[in-house]
Amino acid sequence: MTVRLLASAALAGLLWSPSFVLAQDAADAPPPATAAPLRSFDPVYFDRFAPRTALDMVRQIPGFSISEGEDRRGLGQAGSNVLINGERFSGKSNDVVSELGRIGASNVIRIELLDGATLNLPGLTGQVVNIVSKVDSLTGQFRWSPRVRFRRTDPQFLDGEVSVSGKAGKIAYTLSLSNDSFRNGNAGTERVLDATGLVTDRRYEELYVNGDQPRLAAGLKYTGDSGQIGNLNLSLERPWTRITEQSDGEVVRDRDYLESEKEYNYEIGGDYLFPLWGGNLKLIGLRRFEHSPFFTRIFLDFEDLRPREGNSLATVIDETETIARAEYGWKAGKADWQFSLEGAINTLDTRADLALLDSSGTFVPIPLPGSDAVVEEKRAEIGLSYGRPLSPTLTLQTSLGGEYSQIVQSGAGGLTRSFIRPKGFVALAWKATPRLDLSLRAQRDVGQLNFFDFVASADLGAENQNSGNPDLVPQQSWNIDFQATQNLGALGSINAKAFVNFVEDIVDQVPIGLTGEAPGNIDSATIWGLSLDSTFKMDVIGWTGVRFDIDYTYRKSSVPDPLTGIRRRISGETIHEFSAEFRYDIPGGDWAVGANYFDFSRADEVRLSQLAEFPINGGDLGFYVENKNVAGLTVRLGMSNLIGTNEAFRRTFFVDRRNGPVAFVEDRDRFFGPVVSLDINGSF
Repeated sequence: MTVRLLASAALAGLLWSPSFVLAQDAADAPPPATAAPLRSFDPVYFDRFAPRTALDMVRQIPGFSISEGEDRRGLGQAGSNVLINGERFSGKSNDVVSELGRIGASNVIRIELLDGATLNLPGLTGQVVNIVSKVDSLTGQFRWSPRVRFRRTDPQFLDGEVSVSGKAGKIAYTLSLSNDSFRNGNAGTERVLDATGLVTDRRYEELYVNGDQPRLAAGLKYTGDSGQIGNLNLSLERPWTRITEQSDGEVVRDRDYLESEKEYNYEIGGDYLFPLWGGNLKLIGLRRFEHSPFFTRIFLDFEDLRPREGNSLATVIDETETIARAEYGWKAGKADWQFSLEGAINTLDTRADLALLDSSGTFVPIPLPGSDAVVEEKRAEIGLSYGRPLSPTLTLQTSLGGEYSQIVQSGAGGLTRSFIRPKGFVALAWKATPRLDLSLRAQRDVGQLNFFDFVASADLGAENQNSGNPDLVPQQSWNIDFQATQNLGALGSINAKAFVNFVEDIVDQVPIGLTGEAPGNIDSATIWGLSLDSTFKMDVIGWTGVRFDIDYTYRKSSVPDPLTGIRRRISGETIHEFSAEFRYDIPGGDWAVGANYFDFSRADEVRLSQLAEFPINGGDLGFYVENKNVAGLTVRLGMSNLIGTNEAFRRTFFVDRRNGPVAFVEDRDRFFGPVVSLDINGSF
């Protein structure tokens, strides 16, 4: 059915060719991106959805999905596929999605859909949107999003955001106060089975996961008279999380689990662009700090009345990231050049105290070797990029560079090591037909290390422990990406992507010494996948107001297991994700109704003495009803998890290593029931 639908949509796209390029007041618009858009969307295009913010508008662009670059190495050239007035957003944890939610829909002049390889912004490829906006007066947006689960959770009343935007002279500003809140949990039965499959215990368990992430953020933008543009982005967060789990066993033991964290962090990011020597110099800086104190405690009470057991772990982690980057770009005929230089210092400082409950009921400290350490990486990167049109329909973009990094680890087994890694890419963008756009990119990439992998750690909840591994090196890969975008005219759009990565020194779980294990490097791995983002608007066949969005992603990897030598997927990676949404905006009124579905699967999580499986039975089905004018507000009421999808988990423990006999198995099936949601959005 899906194949026939896509084939019909593609055929319809060849027959329909309305233009979405609408008129604009060029005198009022900020400078556009430096490439002809694939499509341009005037605010009128989004009227049927009654958007409140730029984020609401971007989410309705046919065949487009926002991707973010928070996990990228440094600032680099790549990042999110969203631009604001032709510029990348100078932040990492202070993300572009949040920024779009603070731009009022009334301030958007147009939204351009571009091919990243045609821009003078090295590192972007495939579909990119550019939000062309302005701020003339004080405006504001607010959102309140309470959630209630029917079972085993507290109500979520504090999720929301309020923001204001304005302009004072040459300074545009945005201020916001937000809270990302969650109240999750589940309950159900866990069976414990021995090696023969005999049930040795049955436990009824209840899990509560509560937390809030309050954030205060500010953004300032300066526009000078001679082409100067400056941005400053600030954020301050005070998130907390509390996890409790009660496990009541019928035969062996009861378990009382507590995990808590109350951290604070901040981020300061900014950039300043100004004309220099016939080109433009852009200076970028970022400083990020995170202070994270974790505490975990477990009590075990046994049915046979043996003495109570327990342990606790208190960990304090400080992370800092400091980046300075300079980009100088200039034109030479039809060619765009850019020279870039970046320096970064990343630091992880961790301290842990592990304790064991003795027979008197007192927690007694015990050693956790390698858990107190400081890991620091100093890195310098240099690059030269070149781009130009090879013909009216074909554009080339390429970059060549490299990085030097030094990793220093203090504490037990500490090492100092240095690396030189080449980096670069070649990208082609081809407008094969007026409505078919193709792009191809080949890249040499260097991955970002997780500094926690260098340090010994314990996960009391999962009952496992990692040794420290100071020998870790960053993984490298050859990445090949292909993207095709078919504009179906009034029917919508199909965006298909395919990729293959050939990875060296992939990070996965490896043996350390005779009995230990930790994340470490495996010589090679192959990862490939494909994805589809599609939108179909049924107005052209007489279903006025009906729209379908269908997205699908599939990933496959192959890595030699360091224990068995047999090739398997990378531990814990996502295998597939599927989402579909039906929306009907009832003509002639303010009402809309919709339904959505989502499911996913992930590979087994592989440790040397454990194997965790995540069986999925069905997905998340939901529906919503929306009114776009309730006293000037947009109100949506929804319900999800209508088919009662549970959270299942199966973990096998082995006597010694995973290639030996089974010790026992934990088989869990928990429910959390339907979720009722309310979203109220407004402007002022």
